[in-house]
Amino acid sequence: MQIGDYVVHIVDDEEPVRKSLAFLLTMAGFAVRVHESATSFLAAAPGMSKGCLVTDLRMPDMSGVELLTKLGAANAMMPAIVITGHGDVPMAVAAMKAGALDFIEKPFEDEVLIDAIKRAAERIGEKQAASEDAADVQARLEQLTERERQVLSAVVAGLPNKTIAYDLNISPRTVEVHRANVMAKMQARSLPELVRMTLSVGAGHA
Repeated sequence: MQIGDYVVHIVDDEEPVRKSLAFLLTMAGFAVRVHESATSFLAAAPGMSKGCLVTDLRMPDMSGVELLTKLGAANAMMPAIVITGHGDVPMAVAAMKAGALDFIEKPFEDEVLIDAIKRAAERIGEKQAASEDAADVQARLEQLTERERQVLSAVVAGLPNKTIAYDLNISPRTVEVHRANVMAKMQARSLPELVRMTLSVGAGHA
């Protein structure tokens, strides 16, 4: 789908953030609409088509997770990317379970967001690929050792390496090695991609 064929909806309660994101994406060629609250976006969402959502996770009226849950309940879900603060991985994972395709940790490079939106746009009106993806992911999961699976579950739960090392009674350096092996075997280029893969086959629990 071409950049001009869909609208990127930015939901953030902070005006400077909305303006900077809108400016960045408009300059990159996207059609953009901004929404100052999750509530106002939710009210308008059922009438929208060919849209992609970029939302902050932490907002005063409702969290990004609640917004996605309510969109799903209203049958108004669209491909969504959540923006998180540092250390919000567990919340980001909850957002992905609620339907988000990706999460991006602040601060982020402009290109990271632009690439994520382009990936999300590929999902507009496209459901077929999901089941084929899941079979591939399942095959990759089966290549992991038992210890690598334990590390994967802990990483997806948002635990830091030191905590994983303590829980598994191994050194943080060993956790890093296992983590690198997991990323390589799963063919994941980033933590959000790893989380997305794991959730696609329901393997986020140990």
